[in-house]
Amino acid sequence: MSATTRLGRLVVTVLGTVFGVLVGLFLFQVLPDTGFGTVEVLLTLATALAFAVVSGRFARNAFPAYNVAEVAVEGPITRDGGGSLVSPPGGATADEIVEQIDRADDDSAVDALLVKLNTPGGEVIPSDDIRLAAERFDGPTVAYSNDLCASGGYWIASGCDELWARDGTLVGSIGVRMGNLNLKELGDRVGVDYNELTAGEYKNAGSPFEEFTADDREYLQGLVDSWYDEFVDVVAEGRDLDDELVRDTEARVYLGRDAHELGLVDDLGTRDDVEAHVESLLGESVSVEEFRPHRRLRARTMLGATRVAYAAGAGVASVLGGDDEVELKL
Repeated sequence: MSATTRLGRLVVTVLGTVFGVLVGLFLFQVLPDTGFGTVEVLLTLATALAFAVVSGRFARNAFPAYNVAEVAVEGPITRDGGGSLVSPPGGATADEIVEQIDRADDDSAVDALLVKLNTPGGEVIPSDDIRLAAERFDGPTVAYSNDLCASGGYWIASGCDELWARDGTLVGSIGVRMGNLNLKELGDRVGVDYNELTAGEYKNAGSPFEEFTADDREYLQGLVDSWYDEFVDVVAEGRDLDDELVRDTEARVYLGRDAHELGLVDDLGTRDDVEAHVESLLGESVSVEEFRPHRRLRARTMLGATRVAYAAGAGVASVLGGDDEVELKL
């Protein structure tokens, strides 16, 4: 923190506190005109303390001590953070991450953006929304990964100016997959008959309650191929790579040093190395502020309740049997 920032914060906080004392004296001594006893003194001090807290917060906003924002993308990428009966809540919530990047972009104190990537990938459109937000950021954007930057994570990195990794980081998986869980045979065995009315030949393609036909496979494979073509285009353009090189990776993951040799990664190093690099880009020392999602109380409560429910369910499952025993048998 620079001396100017410290001095600015101190002056604002002191002035706010003094103003709070004056307000307290006016409210509890001048107005009542009944003397100034112990109660009035305590009320005046409480008022001064309240003003000190408020002015301190205002001072931190008026004189920010950072010039670089960091936003983390960790876990599976989804629109709303995921979480269901079969998967734990959490992961990277795209809308929240986009909001954090946009907030950093609007913050006049932020000159550069760090994007921490530790993700196996996730949903296509949410990943692209984060990429576009990083691309919109007005200033240097440097992505880095310590552990895993795969699939959707690499899609996001394609919207940043640079990508750093460690020697052992797993990087790549430039590909698309679509899963289909078919419950038709199970339904037949247990006597469950699912009826559905649809219009359009492929409306229920991939439905878990219908046979997966060759036409369905061809149709859905076409969608996967289209997303893959877009993935390749995004990576080739964003990373300035040859289209064929991207396709030749065949969705493999590479260790960081191998990814660097292929050009999938710009440089290797630790987070400290990344920070030093950003310093060289800005030409001044940097102070990094981690931007976190702004969640309303209701959202925080719902997330906590979901985690508790999942933990309770996992606990019941662990009592009923080990992982090897958790399977459906008829």
